[in-house]
Amino acid sequence: MPVTSGDPYVPGRGDATYEVRHYDLDLSYKVSSNRLSGLARLDVVATSPLTQLRIDLVGLRVSKVTTGRLTSRWTQRGGHVIVTLPRPLAPGEGTSITLTYAGNPGPARSVWGDVGWEELDDGVLVASQPTGAPTWFPCNDHPRSKGTYRIAVECDSPYAVCVTGTLTGRYVRGSRTRHVYDQPDPMATYLAAVHIGQYDRALLAEGPVRQVVVAPRRLHRQVLGELQLQPRMMELFADLFGPYPFDDYTVVVTPDELEIPLEAQGMATFGPNWLSGRGVHQRLIAHELAHQWFGNSLTVTSWADIWLNEGFACYAEWLWSHASGGPTADTLASQQRTRLAGLAQDFVLADPGPETMFDDRVYKRGALTLHALRLHLGDEGFWSLLRTWVSEHEHGSVSTADFVQHVAAHDPSGEAERLLEAWLMHPALPLLPRPARR
Repeated sequence: MPVTSGDPYVPGRGDATYEVRHYDLDLSYKVSSNRLSGLARLDVVATSPLTQLRIDLVGLRVSKVTTGRLTSRWTQRGGHVIVTLPRPLAPGEGTSITLTYAGNPGPARSVWGDVGWEELDDGVLVASQPTGAPTWFPCNDHPRSKGTYRIAVECDSPYAVCVTGTLTGRYVRGSRTRHVYDQPDPMATYLAAVHIGQYDRALLAEGPVRQVVVAPRRLHRQVLGELQLQPRMMELFADLFGPYPFDDYTVVVTPDELEIPLEAQGMATFGPNWLSGRGVHQRLIAHELAHQWFGNSLTVTSWADIWLNEGFACYAEWLWSHASGGPTADTLASQQRTRLAGLAQDFVLADPGPETMFDDRVYKRGALTLHALRLHLGDEGFWSLLRTWVSEHEHGSVSTADFVQHVAAHDPSGEAERLLEAWLMHPALPLLPRPARR
């Protein structure tokens, strides 16, 4: 077996010896029996000399594997399909692997709870962060492994199917309908999502970014009322961070209540408990929207870098509060710094550990780190730095080291780099700096 060098936060997932440049998924699903059948073609490129390929797949059984047009030898065990290649691949060489598989999908257990394919009372949602993608398709399940996608889903006709990407085809075949979606922008496996349910679509905004709501008809009134400010959020974030990075944005509202909202590429998912019509969760709408820049377009190289997703999205909550007439970012930063000072300071933001990676302290300390940098650089320098960070890494993978290097290039004095050292590399919570002279 090759040395796979997966992510230490999720041992056994992901393989650094190859990349998947494109996924072509052809799926057929029966809601009543929760039966999924799939044909998955992975266009792979070797990054190390390869004689075998380790592909992640959980809870579903493979019946056939081909490499190019040749039937391949394979074994399946422990959440992996091990494919023996007909001939070795040198670094830079590529081939296509096609897997035929089927089964009754369900979520995978993890230290963060059950993740992946989940049945609702009448339908399905996929919540893949961080390790749920292999519960519904064979993949190289690592956040730094980004590819383009074509996903076709055939399902019973009364059900709507919503998938990450742009709908490019819809074909009725008797009592079933085939839905085809294309995702031309590179996407990490955990950001691929599928929703199946009794949903209707509604247009929230036509432009400058098309925004669509997918929800049960009975929920449309309350949901559209709750989301009425989202187009203004889109305008604010595009002005602060740079242009929205995808073709459109879809908000899916499930009929079942959800523990937390979820992000996917070009998509966010809420339970009706988070969009109740009372306007009390606007910060979460802003948070999920901000992930389209931070997490989805710019995706972490390793789960240790999770603050680059969650800290930025949390800071976007504060920016929206300020812009919409609520408490300012300064006020919220001061409040959160006081709150965190009274809590355990037992992790390092740049590497919080798998048990702590989704802890609220990571989110808030990440946002405080950005506010501290903004106070140090001043608004002009900070927003210039942030917009170039986004534009230079669009649709790519980023790390904490990349961000520190980017900041250092914008502040040759080295003071900003030392500020980040204190916030990112040490457990003790620093003081917020005094604002820079403007």
